[in-house]
Amino acid sequence: MGVMNELINPGVVGSLERILAAAAPGLRFPHLAGTAGRLDALSLRERTDLLSSALLADLPGGYAEAASIVRRALDDPAFTGWMIWPVSESAATLALARRAPGDFEDCLALLAELTPRLTGEFAIRRLLAADLDRALGIIQAWTTHPDWHVRRLASEGTRAYLPWAIRVPEITARPAATLPILDALYRDPVEDVRRSVANHLNDLARHAPDDVVATAARWMAAPDANTPRVVRHGLRTLVKKAHPGALELLGFPPASLAVTRPRLDRSVVELPGELGFDFDVANTGPDEARIAVDYVVHYAKANGVPAEKVFKLGTAVLGPGESRTFAKRHAFRQMTTRVHHPGDHALQPQVNGVRHPEARFTVVT
Repeated sequence: MGVMNELINPGVVGSLERILAAAAPGLRFPHLAGTAGRLDALSLRERTDLLSSALLADLPGGYAEAASIVRRALDDPAFTGWMIWPVSESAATLALARRAPGDFEDCLALLAELTPRLTGEFAIRRLLAADLDRALGIIQAWTTHPDWHVRRLASEGTRAYLPWAIRVPEITARPAATLPILDALYRDPVEDVRRSVANHLNDLARHAPDDVVATAARWMAAPDANTPRVVRHGLRTLVKKAHPGALELLGFPPASLAVTRPRLDRSVVELPGELGFDFDVANTGPDEARIAVDYVVHYAKANGVPAEKVFKLGTAVLGPGESRTFAKRHAFRQMTTRVHHPGDHALQPQVNGVRHPEARFTVVT
């Protein structure tokens, strides 16, 4: 994350101070300037919060005065990039502080204006948490906005599990609340918007799987050329979890299959290392079978409780009596997102959501 942290650095602070000072002649930003020497050892989020607090100390008056300065700053093309994040957070703080008439709505409009420079998906979360229905009533109109950045903000900013962002409990408690936004955007002409829709749908699958499958089925009944890809991406977690409705919607109904126990190229994997494996899948039924082939790694954890993760292998169509071998090499390397621990592990095939006999191996340091 070191490189990410440097997205807000002393140079960015200096540029933001210059731009805001030009937008507000006569106004000084001493607290903002003072943050330039206090960024070391702070994460990107911490740097954002530091700059936001400084801006709140420097900006005069309430939300309306600050919003006016920010809008004038938009005349400068250099007012862009990661300097926008602390500005948007400051705007949300001011809009929610006094609850003056119109501030809530205008702050959402300001975030839409800022988001082509840098997404407002993080700052918008606090407005959603403050009044979800009021915010969604405005955000729904963004789904027809001419700027695709704003359309993407409508989907991305309202995701249940948006990375880096605060949680909005009411979104997880009311999964149907954001579905009208997705219904309006799943056929958007821009790939980035459609990908956000798919990720949003995948988020909802954690706590409303049946609603997600029903939504995907409705989209597949009125698709365009990109809809199957959006649906596949949106159902990816449910497929890994072997949700029968998701599998059938994607064309992988139950089938008569015989799956061999995995053949491993070693019984002991030394970190860092790789495990080669293969297994056979045979169609034992009288009809053609479409299959989605995954594999599950059961990891040993430091606390002694095993943890599993499902990985994709591929898809295939097998005629009656046909068999196919699936093979891969799986890497075991320490990463920031996955720490490997020595101990007993297992690898297990999963085909059309059904798990089959596993093979065991040991990981050592």
